[in-house]
Amino acid sequence: MTQDRRDLTFDRQGLLPAVIQDWLDGTVLMVGFMNQQAITKTLETRFVHFWSRSRQTLWQKGESSGHVLRVKDLFVDCDHDTILVKVEPVGPTCHTGERACFFARMTEQGQAGETKTQDAGGGILERIYQTILERKATPQPDSYVSKLLQGGADRILKKVAEEAGEVIIAAKNGKREEIVYETADLLFHTLLVLGYHDVTLGDVYRELGSRFGKSGIRPEPGGRAGG
Repeated sequence: MTQDRRDLTFDRQGLLPAVIQDWLDGTVLMVGFMNQQAITKTLETRFVHFWSRSRQTLWQKGESSGHVLRVKDLFVDCDHDTILVKVEPVGPTCHTGERACFFARMTEQGQAGETKTQDAGGGILERIYQTILERKATPQPDSYVSKLLQGGADRILKKVAEEAGEVIIAAKNGKREEIVYETADLLFHTLLVLGYHDVTLGDVYRELGSRFGKSGIRPEPGGRAGG
């Protein structure tokens, strides 16, 4: 009897790995194991459940700490033997108190490094933002970022306005390479604004997340809908 191509492929212990990912910025928070019971419970409750291999029991992530993982979406890989769960985490995911379990960079010797890092989380925007914060805390004499930050909000905002204008011109010209280049400049200088005011990318992601799937019309003060 052939297996239905849509069936999940469990290992000999009836388990498959589940990769848990923050739905807002893509950070891989942890990896656990699920059996059919854990999958069913996760789908029913919309909270992540795992099967404990050491205790041989079903458990909900955060059932004692309160740091639950609210399910936003689930995916299955091409071999149907791994699940990707996009979640909204409540509090830190790692039992150490870190946001995610992946905070040790591997050394050249193939070992876990001792210094904690958040570089595994997010993407290139997060890396650029962290560099901006580093230049803010420890200015460098030859750093473009340091010079703009030291110039104050007006200098930074002037650059944002200039780059926004460049994006408009590039878009009017319809030249793809120019649009990409100028948009990258605009994003970079917008990150400078965030860093200058200590507004995190997480703050922006959460605002976007609160709008996801809703009408784009934003109410004006006084309850009137904006056009």
